[in-house]
Amino acid sequence: MGKTLYDNSPAAAEIFRKANEILGWDLMDVCFNGPDEKLTESCCCQPAIFTVSMAALAAFREKFSTVKPVGAAGLSLGEYGALCCAGYFTFADGLRLVSKRAELMDAACKQAKGTMASILTDGSVTGETFRKICSDCGIWVANYNNPMQTVISGGVDGVNKAVELFKTTPGVRRVVPLNVAGAFHSGMMAEAGEKLRAVLASVETARCEIPVAQNFTGSITDDPGQIKGNLVCQVAGSVQWIGCVRALAEAGADTFIEFGPGTVLTGLIRKIDPSRKLLNVQSMEDLDKMIID
Repeated sequence: MGKTLYDNSPAAAEIFRKANEILGWDLMDVCFNGPDEKLTESCCCQPAIFTVSMAALAAFREKFSTVKPVGAAGLSLGEYGALCCAGYFTFADGLRLVSKRAELMDAACKQAKGTMASILTDGSVTGETFRKICSDCGIWVANYNNPMQTVISGGVDGVNKAVELFKTTPGVRRVVPLNVAGAFHSGMMAEAGEKLRAVLASVETARCEIPVAQNFTGSITDDPGQIKGNLVCQVAGSVQWIGCVRALAEAGADTFIEFGPGTVLTGLIRKIDPSRKLLNVQSMEDLDKMIID
């Protein structure tokens, strides 16, 4: 993961070297060589994804130095990459925050067993329907990913009960249980979010150089203090990804570029606003074939 960026981009390689120095362990070895079991552990996964995403951005900026973004956003962990891109905090502080966030979320997962499920619909199921079923089952709506995909989260029994209800809800096409370590973006993560507040308070930040749409509000936030508050709330709050994409489109984004491993966000954005051009950068091969108008 990220190896071709390291091998071919001096800017990306510097990001990886900095990550190793900051973390005090060999993140590069885990990213490049695995094993998968190690890479998917929360304590490794979140720092690794953040680092590879920022390395991809650094390589892009190195090649397309004249391209200036109109805004940024990221889903869940990706919001930290968006804020780093905007100059809200440094890469070093962002990586330390991400590492602490992973530690706190992992601890919350171990305290109580939770799970998640993805609900795929024809687009007719309203947010109010999702909120009511989740409330009745004592769980939460975790992600509004696109008009046809919503994720629910909470205790195992509550999620299982909600899954059965959604299977008989008009407009629901499929329900997919997710293989996750815990109930992310649910009330079960509230303590982790509050503990993150103290960590965020000590981080030096600057006013964003470009607009950033935040998950908790689904809108662009300018106030530096409110941005920190939204990061706290995001840990246990619903990810308003549909709102984030629409906010950037309204700000003038005609092209969305996804940085980092995978192309999940590209697929989600395609369902939210198919009129936008979509690109992604997770390897040097992606950059080599990329054409920017």
